[in-house]
Order: sequence, then structure tokens, then C-alpha cells
Amino acid sequence: MTPEDGVENLLTNARFELMPFDSFDEEITHLPDGATIAITTSPQLGIEATLERTEDAVEQGFEVVPHIAARYVRDREHLEEIAQRLTEAGITDIFVPGGDREEPEGEFESAYDLLSTLDGMEYSFEEVGITGYPEGHDFIDDETLAEAMEKKAPYATYIVTQLCYDPDTVLEWIEKIRARGVDLPVEIGIPGVMKYQRLLQISQKVGVGDSIKFLKKTTGVLGFIKQLVGSRGTYKPDDLIDGLAPYVDDDEYNIKGVHIYTFNQTPDTESWRYERLEK
Repeated sequence: MTPEDGVENLLTNARFELMPFDSFDEEITHLPDGATIAITTSPQLGIEATLERTEDAVEQGFEVVPHIAARYVRDREHLEEIAQRLTEAGITDIFVPGGDREEPEGEFESAYDLLSTLDGMEYSFEEVGITGYPEGHDFIDDETLAEAMEKKAPYATYIVTQLCYDPDTVLEWIEKIRARGVDLPVEIGIPGVMKYQRLLQISQKVGVGDSIKFLKKTTGVLGFIKQLVGSRGTYKPDDLIDGLAPYVDDDEYNIKGVHIYTFNQTPDTESWRYERLEK
């Protein structure tokens, strides 16, 4: 596969992550018919909003992957209700993060707790995604993260990485998990198109420190300012896509595709994606 074919593969089969806010209904109108949409669990709205948006999007013909964040699920009974509701909606693919609330809603502290409980229920899903952290986690050391990955992996069918801007960092992280025996396909999380200022704010919020350095490292501060001015202050993930493209058909990396963190700004991302596909 040529790098050009790799770019086409990544962008043709991209998955789009949306948040279940008021803008959701407008945002999905900018996505291709039948696109795959991942819907997050919002700290403000809880998991019910995710379920409602999932049902709405399915009715509109989209392939939907709801986030079932462990810390937002009360107990086994609540999980069973969620699984039943999703099954009845025709959902076959779910993503299970731990969730970012400080105190869990109920008995599930981690994604592993929820996954192991779900495994013993009558409801099951063909695809189950778990989180990967190419740049580590602000509050969890690397060894603990690696051990958690190994515990979750038997219950999952793929990994979605946290937001990252540097393709080399992602590829090196994949090599590390492969060395530890985790061979799940990896869906690489990339930012969509948006203003640098907003993107940097989001990055700092989710703890992506090294990636911010990557954005600034072209020729120091002056280079970063040039980058801002030359791009009219808007980030586009071209370098990231181009850096990943040559590895798309490499069995060692087993790249499943890209997961675009749109932050509910789909029109600009879609314009950029179509432009790249037409090149």
C-alpha cells in the first residue's frame, strides 16, 4: 500500500466522535450518510444523554458506538438495563472507558470492573473498544496503565487511543504494547480541524502535554507563531495522517483506522477530509 493509499484508507473509514450536547443534531447533518459515530458520556449530562443520542442516530441510519463509561453506571442492574436498551436499538459495537468523574456513580471503579461484569451477562456485543494512552496519564503511572491494558484486553476487540498529535509517539506506543503481548487492532485518536487556541485548551484539559510540545517544536516559538499565522490560526491533522499512512497495512501495527475527536465541530473537519481525499 502506497502512502497515498494509506491516507485514503484512513480518511475513507474514519470514525467521528461527538458529544451529546444540544449541537449534536446539527453536527451529524455534516457527516456522510451511514457514517460511524462514537458518542461520549458527558459529565454534565450523564449516560442517559448518550443512550438517547444513540437511539436517535441509529434511527437516522448511522452506525453508532456509544461510550459506556464505567464510573457513570450505578450497578449490575443498571448495566443490564443499558445493555438491553442498546441491544434493542441494534447496537453491536460499544466503547468502554473508565470515565472522568472523580467519584464513581456506583460500584464500577474502572473499565475492567464493568467489562468483567458485562462478560457474565446475557447481552453481548460483537465489538468492544477500550482506551489506550500513547502519552500516558496525568494521574496513573505507565506500569499501572500497562497492567490495566493487559487485564482489559481479553474482554475487548480493539483499542482507541487518547488524543495525540505526534505519529512517532503513537507508533512507538503500539510497539510497546505489542511487546507486552497485546495484539488488538488500534484505532488512532486524532484531533479534527479547529482553532489552535481551542485545541490547546482541550489538550491541556485532557493531559496531552508532549503533544503540545510537538505543536511548538518546528522552529521554536517563532516557528510556532509562523505556523499559527500561516494556517490562519487553524490546526489541520495533515502531518499526523501522513505520518501514519505508511503503516496502515503493516500487520505489526494492525491499525484499524482513525477516530476523529471532532469536539462537535464537524463542518471544518469534513471539508478538510474531502479535500484530502480529492488530492
